[in-house]
Amino acid sequence: MLYSLGEYLDRFDVPGAGVVQYLSFRGAAAIILALMIALVFGGGIIRLLRRRQIGEQVRDLGLDGQAQKKGTPTMGGLIILAAILAPTLLLADLGNVYIVLMIVSTVWLGLLGFADDYIKVFRGDKDGLHGWFKIVGQVGLGIIVGTAMWLSPQIHVREVATATTDSAVQETVSMSGGEALFSGGQSLTSGAPEKTTKTTIPFLKNSELDYGIFTGERGDNGPVTWVFYILFTILVVTGVSNAANLTDGLDGLNTGVAIPVVVVLGMFAWLSGNIIWANYLNIMYIPGSGEILVFAAAMAGALIGFMWYNGYPAQVFMGDTGSLAIGGVIAVMALLIRKELLLPVLCGVYVMEAGSVIIQRTWFKITKKRYGEGRRVFLMSPIHHHYQKKGFHESKIVIRFVIISILLAAITLTTLKVR
Repeated sequence: MLYSLGEYLDRFDVPGAGVVQYLSFRGAAAIILALMIALVFGGGIIRLLRRRQIGEQVRDLGLDGQAQKKGTPTMGGLIILAAILAPTLLLADLGNVYIVLMIVSTVWLGLLGFADDYIKVFRGDKDGLHGWFKIVGQVGLGIIVGTAMWLSPQIHVREVATATTDSAVQETVSMSGGEALFSGGQSLTSGAPEKTTKTTIPFLKNSELDYGIFTGERGDNGPVTWVFYILFTILVVTGVSNAANLTDGLDGLNTGVAIPVVVVLGMFAWLSGNIIWANYLNIMYIPGSGEILVFAAAMAGALIGFMWYNGYPAQVFMGDTGSLAIGGVIAVMALLIRKELLLPVLCGVYVMEAGSVIIQRTWFKITKKRYGEGRRVFLMSPIHHHYQKKGFHESKIVIRFVIISILLAAITLTTLKVR
């Protein structure tokens, strides 16, 4: 809203109106506003949840400190969602398709997680929403995002070229609220919009992959390629959303792990939507995608603010209201900026958590069939519970997992130059 207002007032040369159009200003404002919303209103929401007796139903897993968590308010993901959506609606360009998709993804998965928490708390069903309903919801979002990337005329990539002339050339390039000036005989030009299923492969010099190679339609993406791409989108959204849900098992763990991931994706979005940096770094130029920076900044601020209440000992749990949304939104963000193949590195902690569950269950079934008794690889899965069983305090586990997430985020940033 403020973006449109600033754009309107700038036409009349109102002093200071133009600053709202700059991504750097709106990104900084978004993270500050989201953090303030989470801190100021978080306590009130927690008290409301406590009065309504919306407490966590803790299963007895034989873990230290587990009994003390019983009754801790859950559905704290409402704090995160409010702190994300309010700054985004206020500061982002609501006519930008990327922002629309991020808002839809947040609300969609937030409602899905809320339904799961509601069933657990108010109906006393510890299993919550049936697993198949969750999958259907995640698949539905994947279809929406994949179809939008196929059909929306606003979603495309452009080739960037450097042109040289005999005399000094001056060119102005519009970039989401800012202008870049080129002179001295060189200018940047962008080609025609290209509707493509190209994505980025990390650490390779020729870093682009066209999903059309899997369907035989490379370079001329047809319906078969786009259907394949939508199926892959569903896989990414479902996988990351569920992995984040599994990670939410210790005070502050999912929150702390997600913050570096969101920050890096916001940086990638800004670079991809900026013709200068896209050309310099030799990455795909995706016009309009820089606006995702505002959303990512709001999400980072919301997570940092929520950590105030969610750190050990937690005053509130995010529940599925928060965990499903966090993972799904991260997946959608990566897909929109064509960086989904970076997720195994960037979201390495999520991969480790989900992988430990898959390995544990698979090995248990194999050994039970072979020996008549199931055997385990880990003392307990997900893997953060394995370390709890080994005697590590949950604060130490969380801190070390967050450090790993920061390290993986730094490694992901190196893919911009290390190829």
